[in-house]
Parts: sequence; C-alpha cells; structure tokens
Amino acid sequence: MNQQKKKIVFFTSYPPRECGIATFSLDLISALSRQFGETFQIEVCALDNGKVERNYPEEVSYQLDVTDPEDVEDVANDINEDGYIVGVCFQHEFGLFIGKYGQSLLDLLGQLKKPIYTTFHTVLPSPNKELKKVVEKIISKSQKVVVMTKNASNVLGKFYRISKKKVVVIPHGTHLVNWKKPESLKEKYDLSGHLILSTFGLLGPNKSIETTLKALPDIIASHPSVKFLVLGKTHPELVKRDGETYRSKLKRLVKKLGIEEHVLFINKYLSLDELLEYLQMTDVYLFTSKDPNQAVSGTFAYALSCACPIVSTPIPHALEMLDENVGRIIDFEDHTQLANETNELLSSHNKRVEMSLNAFHKTRITVWENVAIQYADLFKKCLPSEDQFEYSYPNISLQHLKRMTTDEGILQFSSLGIPDLSSGFTLDDNARAMIGTIMHYSQFQNPEDLILIEKYFTFIKYCQKPNGRFNNYVDIYGEFHKQNHYTNLEDSNGRAVWALGYLVANHKVLPHDLVTKAIIALSQAADWMIRVKSPRSMAFVIKGLYYHHQYLKNQTFTEIVESLSNRLIQHYQDQSHDDWYWFEGYLTYANSVLPEALMLSSELIKNDHKKAVAIKSLDFLISKIFKKGKIKVISNRGWMHKGEENTHYGEQPIDVAYTILALDNFYRISGDKKYKDYLKTAFEWFLGNNHLNQIIYNPISGGCYDGLEEDHPNLNEGAESTVCYLMSRLIMESYKRKAADRPVRYLPFKNHGVKQKLLTIKVS
Repeated sequence: MNQQKKKIVFFTSYPPRECGIATFSLDLISALSRQFGETFQIEVCALDNGKVERNYPEEVSYQLDVTDPEDVEDVANDINEDGYIVGVCFQHEFGLFIGKYGQSLLDLLGQLKKPIYTTFHTVLPSPNKELKKVVEKIISKSQKVVVMTKNASNVLGKFYRISKKKVVVIPHGTHLVNWKKPESLKEKYDLSGHLILSTFGLLGPNKSIETTLKALPDIIASHPSVKFLVLGKTHPELVKRDGETYRSKLKRLVKKLGIEEHVLFINKYLSLDELLEYLQMTDVYLFTSKDPNQAVSGTFAYALSCACPIVSTPIPHALEMLDENVGRIIDFEDHTQLANETNELLSSHNKRVEMSLNAFHKTRITVWENVAIQYADLFKKCLPSEDQFEYSYPNISLQHLKRMTTDEGILQFSSLGIPDLSSGFTLDDNARAMIGTIMHYSQFQNPEDLILIEKYFTFIKYCQKPNGRFNNYVDIYGEFHKQNHYTNLEDSNGRAVWALGYLVANHKVLPHDLVTKAIIALSQAADWMIRVKSPRSMAFVIKGLYYHHQYLKNQTFTEIVESLSNRLIQHYQDQSHDDWYWFEGYLTYANSVLPEALMLSSELIKNDHKKAVAIKSLDFLISKIFKKGKIKVISNRGWMHKGEENTHYGEQPIDVAYTILALDNFYRISGDKKYKDYLKTAFEWFLGNNHLNQIIYNPISGGCYDGLEEDHPNLNEGAESTVCYLMSRLIMESYKRKAADRPVRYLPFKNHGVKQKLLTIKVS
C-alpha cells in the first residue's frame, strides 16, 4: 500500500451538533476507521446553517456554511484538488441544505468532480414535481444510492427514476452489545422491582410521548410496578424556537393523570454506555412516532438491537422489522391499543424473554461493524486497485477466554456470551487454550498468562490416565463423564500431545518446572502414540513431537514421527489419483493438519518426498476452500467427497484457525509468499470477508461466534471458537511485529517477574 492512504469525505452534520444524522455519521465513521483505517482515511465536511463556531473533532477537515455560495465553491474546489480523495459520501436529509427540499445541495453536487455516494435518510412517497426533480438530480449525480430499508428502496423504484442496480440497502447501524440480564442493571440504577417502559431520543412533538402518558393509567392498573423512562434532551432546534414548551406540556399531563410516581424524565445527554444500559434493562420499549413517512428511526433500531420487545406505531422501518415474535404494531396516536399491547407483554415474562432473544438475533446483521463492511465494499471500488483494500485487525483481548475459565479450566460452551457451567470441560478445549495462552505470553509477557497456562496444564495432567492416555470429558463437578467410555478419543489425545509439545518448545519463556512436567507427561504417553489409527490423531501427535524436538531431541519420538508420517504418506498414495491429491476419499474437519504434519515431519527428519507431498496436498486443499478472494472451509453439514462440490454453509472457526496455523508453517518453511497471502485472506474471514459479510469475532466481548450458517452466524461464543480466533489473531500479530521490526521477545525465566509461588502446580 502507498504510505498516503486514500480518503473518503463525508458531507454530514456532525457532533457536537446535536441531531440524529450527526450521531449516525459519528458511529459509522468510527466503525469504518476502526475496521478499515489501514485502507481509508475518513474525513468530514461538517454542515452548518450559517457561520457557527463549534469545537469539532480532528476528523473534521472542512466546515461548510450551506447558506454561503462562496463557501460551497471553496470547499468543492479544495476537495477536487486533493488527489488522495477518491470519493465523497453525502448523508442526506432535506433539512440539512437550504431552499425548498434542500435544493441548494444540487449546486454543490454540480461542482464536485469525485465519485459521489448518497445515503437517503428520508425517502418520501408520492412526491410532487418539484420534490421529484430534486431527488432525481441527486440520484443522477450519485454512483450509488444507499437506503436503510427495503421499503425505502421500493419507494425509490416506484416514484423516482432510478435503476435497481444503483440502489443499495444497508440497514441503520446499531451498537454491538453483550447479552445481559436486566436485573443487575435495574439494581445499578436504583430501579429494582420495577417493570421498565422506556423511550429515548431528542424530544419533540413528533415523538407523541403523550400517547404513552395517556395509556399509562390502564397499564398501571394492571402492573402497579411500572416505571416509564423518557430518556434524552429536548431537540436543540425546538429549544431555540419554543424553549421547553413541549416538555412542560408533558409534565402537566403527567400531573393531571396522577402518574408522577410512574414517570421519570431524564433530561440530559446520555453517554453511549448509559443509553445502552437503560435500553438493556427495559422490559418493553415504546416507539410512538406520529410521522407515517419516517423511513427509518435510529432510536427504534438501537432499542431492537438491545433486545427490547417493542410496541411501535407503523412507520415503514417498524413494519419491516417487527413481527409477532419481536414486537407489536399499533395505530398512530392510539393510546388504548398501546395500553392493551403493553399489558399483554408485561403479563408474560417468558414471552418477553423469547422476544428479546429473537430481537437480539435479528439485529446482529445491523451492528455498526457489519454496516461498515457494507459501506467499505462500496468505497473500495474507488481504489486504484482492490489489492489495496485491507481489514484493520482488532485489539487482542483475553476477556472472554478469562470469563470462560473457572478454577478448574476453560468451560466448553457459552450461551450467547454467557459461560454455560452445565457444559463442563474438555481436554480438547483446555489443550487449545493452553496453546493460545502460551502464544500470547510469548509475545506480550503478561504475568497473568502464566496463571492461565498453569491452570490449563493442570487440567490436561488431570485427564491423563496411568497408561498415559487421556480422558476428554469432565463434568462441572470434576468427574470424568461416561462419554469417555464410548467416544473415540484418539483425536483428543493427539491434541493433548500437540499442546504439551508446544509448551516444551516455549521453554525459554516458561517456568522450568512446568516444562519438565510437560516432558514427563509426553514420555508417559509414548507407548500409545505409535499405535494411533486416525490420520488426524497421527497429525496432532507429529505436531506435538515436532515442537518437543525444538528443545529436546528424543530418538524414540523421532522414530514415532517417521513412522506416523510414513503412514500418512501411505494414506495419500492409496487415495490420491487423477485430480484428487488427498489422504482420504473425502475432506472433513481439521483437514489442514494433515499436510501441515507432513511438512513439519519433513523438516524434522529431512525428507524431501514428504515435503513435496505436503505441498501438493495443501495446494489441493487450497484449491477447494479458497474461492473468489474468500475462504470457505468444508461444511460441518456434510463432508466433501471425491467428485462433489463443497457443501454450502456450516463453517466453523476451528477449521479456519487450523488452516491459518498450517499456512503459517508452510510459509515459514517453504518461503513461498502465496501461503502468507492465503493466510491473510483466511484471517479476514473472522472480520467479515465471508459469504455473509458479517463479523465472526465479537470485539466487545473478546469472544468468537461458534459458526457461520447460511443466513446468520451462530452467536454462541464457546471455548473452541474463542481460542481458535485468539490463536489466529496472534499469528497475524507475529507478522505485524515482524513488519514493524519488533520481533517476539523471549525472556529468560528469571526475568519474567512472576513470583514462583504462583506457579506451583498441584497434580494428583
């Protein structure tokens, strides 16, 4: 990439100006900068009516007085002359520009010589000739037109001259929140014991708050614990014109109805965290706009994404998003319907919980991270080459890993982002967690990592039986589950060897006594390693012994590696023919570990034939799972057999992560840059470069979703997916550090700064 990044300029109102579009633009630009800051520099041209002094943030490079034609000309010239600006994006609302229907915008559009993208926040049906002319001119000047609902797209197509190819539907963004139970939040805000109704936004007559106030006496009669929260300040333009007349009118109505104890006006600017918490504690959200042409509502979208069951008037956005599984629709200004629907929802806790979960799942596509991906997909067409398009990597977080880890080890499953104690523990997850945490410690030397590494090692050792083999399943009480007796545990045992070997390989940074215990555990397992039958078990054993060899050469282990790799070669020779260069007659799970194990064995025992087979088989796998600039791993819905195409959907993070680990080793050993390029593409799957263009990693929780289905991600954040993302992210971090000439530091044990007593391991 060029040192100077290409720029996109947003024309929009912007904070500290207070309006819905300003907030929208700030959220969208923040998401774009977080996720694509390596590709684009986002700048803002802040729109104002008149010469206004505002303390704008640094991204505001231009300030435009829309009432001044000379200002318009100057800004247009500045943007045209900047060779790094490759596109401009207008956040359009009629009131942001002067003239009837904001037609002064047309002068600016006529002077700009950059590709223009326009987001319509309002799309009016049945336009008169003058309105139609203004909108169609804006459309004609735009490369693409963005609307936020299918209804708005249909209105454009029906009433305005526009090609369907020109319209892109990108939903109104919402903030990514972790699933929380409302009780703790109610306690935090001194609202315990209350059923919470709420509404929020800049207050004004169009919100029709009086509809709710008139409904409250009937609601209170059935549910005396109700508290209605009116969140937010009065709209600043309304305050300029009328002062607090509307709010005062509402307060008089509250007093007249005798409901003062049940209504709370929170007349202040709420921080984002406060707002989201108020919404997450809400039992039913009430949206009572009386504007039938309100195409979209940010407040409605935010409430839905915070898992609020909603009772709403029939604006187009609500009609598109709500059904009986998520909310209720009422007529405009009908307080009787509002009371009836609200009472029904308040009467059924189970129904509200069900609706909350439905709302939560339904709105994951609308989180700002996913919305930013869709806008970036538009903007990347402005780049001289799409090769310059890059995802920025999220900060590395162990937050969810730690949340999933108990005193015994890491739990297996999570319900959404909440650890599921009933799922117990597995050797598999704790082995991977130990590897991931060792990777993290080797790069960052965080002393807290050592405590986690010790914990996971202790669990692995607890699972090892006297004969050196391992159990896999442990319940929450620490008992070995009966599943250990009837499930094939070869792969799990192989992964334990991999983890123990990886610990040994990192002997320079880890406590000596821990490394010694891992060596002993591996030696106790030596007798059964040679007898494993599953190709993947062989591969994991080879990986573990390869890593062990980096510290301690062991002739027995070397012979095991040679024997197992010979058997993998035999599998390959038996199954490989024509255009099928693989070890089995099908591709299943963890495919990449097979060629990876051969590549590692070829380095350990210096065998060029094994290296050639490793490269041939991995290149074959790559040809099956990398398509059109994306990775699409083999589906867990059905394996891919010879002569068949990959089953669609059902992609899991573990397979992406194993592919990344393999590509890393292939690039390291072979030096072939194509493996590094594929590695980068594979990692971007977590960040949205997948068939849904949605994030799989949750940057708020630090967890990773459990899978990618046909039309949605699996939002549970279990140990397997979370650790696999972590390992993948740490691989990418190692490349980032090398590029910045910041090699991984290996510190001698005596300098790592952790008291020895923290590292005492009690193994029965």
